[in-house]
Amino acid sequence: MKKKSRYVRMSVAVLSLHLLFACSDDSATNSEASTASETTNEAVNEEVTTTISEWVTYSDEDYYTDWKSENPYYIELNGSDADFDSNAPILYQDGVVTIKTGGVFVFSGQLANGQIVVDAEDKNTVKIILNGVEIHSETSSAIHVVNAEKTTISLVEDTENIISDGEQYVFVDASDDEPNAAIFSKSDLTINGSGKLVVNGNYNNGITSKDQLKITGGNLEIVSADDGLMGRDIVAVQAGNIQIEAGGDGIKSTNDEDTTKGNIALEGGTFDIVAGNDGVQAVASLLVDDGVYTIVSGGGSPETIANANSMRGEGQVAPTTETESESFKGLKATKDLIVAGGSFLIDSADDGIHSNDTITIGGGDVTIASGDDGIHADGSITTQGGNITVTKSYEGLEGNAVTIEDGNLHLTATDDGINIAGGNDGSGMDMAQTSSTSDRLLAINGGFTYVNAEGDGLDSNGSITMTNGTVIVNGPTNSGNGALDYDGSFGVSGGTLIAVGSAGMTQSASDTSKQLSVLMSYSETQKAGTLVHLKGSDGNTVITFSPEKDYQSVMISSPTLTTGTSYTLFSGGTATGNELNGLYTDVTYQNGSEIIEFTPTETVTWLNESGITTGGMNGPGGGMNQGGMMNPGGERPERGAQGAMFDSLDEETRAKVEEIMEQQQAGTITRDEAQAQLAELGVEFGTGRP
Repeated sequence: MKKKSRYVRMSVAVLSLHLLFACSDDSATNSEASTASETTNEAVNEEVTTTISEWVTYSDEDYYTDWKSENPYYIELNGSDADFDSNAPILYQDGVVTIKTGGVFVFSGQLANGQIVVDAEDKNTVKIILNGVEIHSETSSAIHVVNAEKTTISLVEDTENIISDGEQYVFVDASDDEPNAAIFSKSDLTINGSGKLVVNGNYNNGITSKDQLKITGGNLEIVSADDGLMGRDIVAVQAGNIQIEAGGDGIKSTNDEDTTKGNIALEGGTFDIVAGNDGVQAVASLLVDDGVYTIVSGGGSPETIANANSMRGEGQVAPTTETESESFKGLKATKDLIVAGGSFLIDSADDGIHSNDTITIGGGDVTIASGDDGIHADGSITTQGGNITVTKSYEGLEGNAVTIEDGNLHLTATDDGINIAGGNDGSGMDMAQTSSTSDRLLAINGGFTYVNAEGDGLDSNGSITMTNGTVIVNGPTNSGNGALDYDGSFGVSGGTLIAVGSAGMTQSASDTSKQLSVLMSYSETQKAGTLVHLKGSDGNTVITFSPEKDYQSVMISSPTLTTGTSYTLFSGGTATGNELNGLYTDVTYQNGSEIIEFTPTETVTWLNESGITTGGMNGPGGGMNQGGMMNPGGERPERGAQGAMFDSLDEETRAKVEEIMEQQQAGTITRDEAQAQLAELGVEFGTGRP
C-alpha cells in the first residue's frame, strides 16, 4: 500500500547525527573505544560468511564487465522518442521501450514521460547499461521488469543516471498494487558498475525486486515516499555508496512465507540512511559482515528520555504488537541479527539494534543513540568482540539472556544499564517476558563493560554469573534502584567488578560465590569523584576508583581479595596513574582518609563506617521490600526484616507509602523528600515499619 511521503532532508539529518556523537561526553572521551582491538571474532565471521554464501550466489554477470565487447544494442532516448537499430529485439510505442530477449542494451539520453520495460521471452540475462540517462514515468515505474530470468543494471563510470516516477500510478485493474517503485522487477535484479544512479520514488518505493535484489557497486542516491531498497527474497549488498532518504524503511526484505528467505546480507559498502521507520529491516535474518553505516530512524532519538515505564507493576509488560508505521529502529530482524564487523552510527527513535529472536555482536564499532533500548533481543544477546557504545538509551542492553564473552561495552541509560527479561517494573518498552526465571541469565565471561545507569546498573530478573572480564557500574543516585539487582543468584568466580550507587536497594554477590566481594555502605552520600581506594596489608592496591556520580554504596569483587588478609578502605585523596572510566592502574594514591580496616572471613563482607555488619539479602532483589535496604545511619536491617515491610500498615497508609516510594523511584521526589513524607505517616524510612 502506498504511503504518504515523509521526507527529511538527508544532509541535515546526517550532519546532525555526526554532531550528536561528536558532542557526546561518553563516546568522544571513551578511551577504550579508540584503542580497543579492531579484530572480529573469527567464529562469528566464519558463521556470517558461510551463511551468506548459502543465501545468495554471485556470478560474473553480477559484476560490472566490459559491455562494449558483448555486441550491445544502443538505444538513444530523445525526449519523447527512441532511436535504435531495427534488428534489435526492442519494441517502442507511446514512450515505452520494451526489451523482448536477453542481451546487452545501452541506454543514453532523456525520456520525458516513458518507461523501459523488460518482457523477455527467453532465459538469457537482460543487461541494461545506463550510460547517462534521465527517465521519468508519470504513471508507472520508469524501469519495469515484467518478465526475465534475471536483469542487471550497470552504471557506466563517470555518468549520472536519473530515474523517477510520478505520485500517482495508473493501473489497468484498480485492484493492482504492482508495480510500486521507480525501478521495479518481478525477477532477480542486480545493480553494479561505478557510475551514479539517482532514484526518486515519488509514488512509493525507490527500488524493488520481487525476488533477489543484489548490489555489487555503484553510487546510489534514493529518495522514496516509502521504502528505499526492497527485496522480497533477499537484499544483498557487497559494495557501493548508498544514500537513502525514505519515508518508510531504508532497506527491507519482505518474504515471510518461505523460512529460507526474507533475509538481508550486507558485506560491504557505505550507507547513509535517513528513514521515517526502520533503517534496515529484515523480515527474517540480518547479517552484517562489513561496511560503514550512518542511520537515522524515526527522526532520531529524543533530546531527553524519560523513565516512561518505570512505574509498571509486577508482571506488567509493554505491548509487543507493533505495526510497520510504529517501528523506528536502526537495525531490525525478526530472526537472527549478527554483526561480524563494520562501523555504525545509529540514531533511532526506538531500539538501535533489535531482534525478535537473537543478536550476536562479533566485531566492529557500534555507536548508538536510542529513544528506547540501545540493543534489544526478545531472545538472547551475545557479544564476542567489537566496540559497543550506547550514548543514550532507556536501557542499554535488554534481552531474556545476555552473554558477554568479549568486547568493549560502554552503556549509558536513563533506566537499567543491562536488563534481563524486562523487570519488576515492567521496564523495556517491548520486552515479552516469555522465558522462565531459570532461563534469564546475565553471564559475564570476559571483555570490558562500563555502565552509567539512572535505574539499576545490572538488572536480572533471573541470575547473574561472572567468570572473567572487567565491569564498572556507576549506578543510580535514587534509592529506588540499585547498582546491582537480581532475583536469583549472583555467582562470581573471576574478573573485576566495581558497582557504586545509592544505598537503598544494595545487593552484593551471592554467598556461594568462589571469589570474594566487599560491599561498603556510607552513612552519607559521597560526592562524585571522591576516590575509593582499597589496599591490602601487604601494601598492594586492590582497587582505586573515581565514581562518576554521587554514591552511598560501593561493591567490589576482585581476584586479589582473600580471607584472613587485612584490608583498609580509604576515601578521597588523589591518584595518579593510568585511568580508564574512573578505574586506575599503576596507581600512586595519597592523602586519602582511612574509613575502615577489616579482615574478610566470609565470601561477602558487608561494611559500614563502624566495621563489618550483618549482610543484606542477596536475592531475590529488585523489590522495594528486598535487596537489603539501608536504615538511616548506615545500619542494615537483619535478614528478613524487609520481607514484611508494609504488613503492619493499614490499607490507606500502605497505599500512601507505596505512592511515595514510586515517586522516589521515578525521580520526581528526592530521597530526603520521601523520608520526610514517610515520617509524616509515622513510617521509619528504610524499614517500612511504623
